[in-house]
Amino acid sequence: MRMLEDEVVVVTGAANGLGAAIALLAVDYGAAVGVLDIADAQPVVRVMTEAGGRAVASRVDVTDAVALGDAFAELEAEIGAPTILVNNAGRNAYFDPVDMTEQEWAHVLDLDLRAAWLTARCVLPGMRARAAGSIVNVASIHARATAKGYFPYAAAKAGLIGLTKSLALEVAGDGVRVNAVDPGWIRTRLVDEWLDQQPDPAAARAEVDAMHPLGRIAEPREIAEVVCFLASRRASFVTGAEWLVDGGLLARF
Repeated sequence: MRMLEDEVVVVTGAANGLGAAIALLAVDYGAAVGVLDIADAQPVVRVMTEAGGRAVASRVDVTDAVALGDAFAELEAEIGAPTILVNNAGRNAYFDPVDMTEQEWAHVLDLDLRAAWLTARCVLPGMRARAAGSIVNVASIHARATAKGYFPYAAAKAGLIGLTKSLALEVAGDGVRVNAVDPGWIRTRLVDEWLDQQPDPAAARAEVDAMHPLGRIAEPREIAEVVCFLASRRASFVTGAEWLVDGGLLARF
């Protein structure tokens, strides 16, 4: 299936983890892919190009509006104007609400929320001119239900859902769709490292798996499949939507 044939997909935060899985799957589905990350994304790009795909990377801080504009200009010169944007860049947050500084608050909200607007601002003029385009924002189940110790992550991700719905209404008349995905637990390097740091890693893994009605956490590609579907023309009547992809976790009482 080549459901992203002839599309130019830009994925932020794609040097590893879920972002890398989205970028790799987009290439499998026929897209040319641009990777934006503050970390070195060349290893991911090499995998995509060695498999015969078209892919380029730009090392950039997605909270820096000027640098971001330059990065998008470079990507467009190499692989064409973006037709799909996936806002995946973000960070977890574990702060005390009193001890947290204003600078720390600003950094969390800049990366998890403001950056999605900055990247959208870069691609929307071209999408509007073509009367076609798709943006998918990677939010989190924390936008709906959170836990102690994640302050203020839930606030940032809930804001991203609000941004998604508001932006979807603003650009629907221009032929552009905007949606969000709420992943739950994903088997990434960071999650594996956190589990390994627990007093009893095996018990911790078993406990996390048991929380899910499906009996396990997600593989990155499973979330990437939903992202790529929403980004594609197969979801042509879906906009302003928030798709929960959590293995049934939030269906539990």
